[in-house]
Amino acid sequence: MKFLKIPAATISRLSIYSRALEELAQSSETVVSSKKLAEICGVNPAQIRKDLAYFGQFGVRGVGYFVKELLFDIKKILGLNRQWKLALVGTGNLGCALVAHENFTQQGYIFTCAFDVDPIKVGHKLATGLMIHHVDELEEICRQTGAEIGVICTPPDRAQDIANRFQQVPIAGILNFAPTQLQVPPTCKVENVDFTVKLDNLAYHITSA
Repeated sequence: MKFLKIPAATISRLSIYSRALEELAQSSETVVSSKKLAEICGVNPAQIRKDLAYFGQFGVRGVGYFVKELLFDIKKILGLNRQWKLALVGTGNLGCALVAHENFTQQGYIFTCAFDVDPIKVGHKLATGLMIHHVDELEEICRQTGAEIGVICTPPDRAQDIANRFQQVPIAGILNFAPTQLQVPPTCKVENVDFTVKLDNLAYHITSA
């Protein structure tokens, strides 16, 4: 049986569609046309239809998409019809900001444990009430809390070691904010977030405009 490879850009756009549909649902909108949804998301209607076609048939010709129904389907596709437990390593400014960000909880991402090596921080709680454990306890605490996704906010020279230890849990995926490429087995998925790369991209487009 052959499995269709879904473009990464399509998955990213599904997240955008999901956010837009949530706002429409909160505004008591029941039906949305592909044109209106496209305008909200900054794409064209054909792109929305193409993205959704990877996963089946959605909407009614001449009517549009039923907001709550499409939102449910997209969340199911993205695996957002459940909660995900996160483990944070690195409780500096960025790590603390991520834990405190209410959008994570709203989207079903729950930080269940946090780690650091700073003796001043270990044993204390973050503003959200989450206890900071020493990184030496990573494997044990991650297993106890059922963490499934690791979030790395450490200096780059420590990131690979943390990724290796996550594999001992095992952790299924890693969101990596450290500016370095991680080496992990195929069973672990990694998403790298490097803000300087985004700024470089902006600088290029501004310069070449």
